[in-house]
Amino acid sequence: MHRLTVEEFKASEKLPLTVVLDDVRSLYNVGSVFRTCDAFRVERVCLCGITACPPHPEIHKTALGGEDAVEWQYFASADEAVEALHREGVFVYSIEQVEGSTKLQDMQTESGIRYAVVFGNEVKGVHQSVVDASDGCLEIPQFGTKHSLNVANTASIVIWEFARHLLF
Repeated sequence: MHRLTVEEFKASEKLPLTVVLDDVRSLYNVGSVFRTCDAFRVERVCLCGITACPPHPEIHKTALGGEDAVEWQYFASADEAVEALHREGVFVYSIEQVEGSTKLQDMQTESGIRYAVVFGNEVKGVHQSVVDASDGCLEIPQFGTKHSLNVANTASIVIWEFARHLLF
């Protein structure tokens, strides 16, 4: 299957994308996001606020070791993470349904630019202050009776779209 070892993963070229989890409460969602980040060689994950950090058995249950390969760091708030990312020159998108947001399929990326995507709490979404501090907002079009997706599912869709744009 040509799987990388953790050491090979850490040494490999990464997708120029940082994933920010803003008060994500479910450890299973956190683990699932780590697993997706591993699959697409995401640069790092920022865990913010009440979002749990590895090592934790419930994170490991869904991450299946992805939390060991993907770099991560903790911030007291997503606001702090966004500030730090901006200082690094990273372009930050919040994933949120707001007026003026860009539909995911209409997203434009540029090679040489590093990106970050902020995913919010399962009930409240991304904090408004984080949305306001972001460089833009992306949303996944939805056509059913609900207007939200599970945060881990959302992360998988968005991360794949960045991989599709930046790797292929």
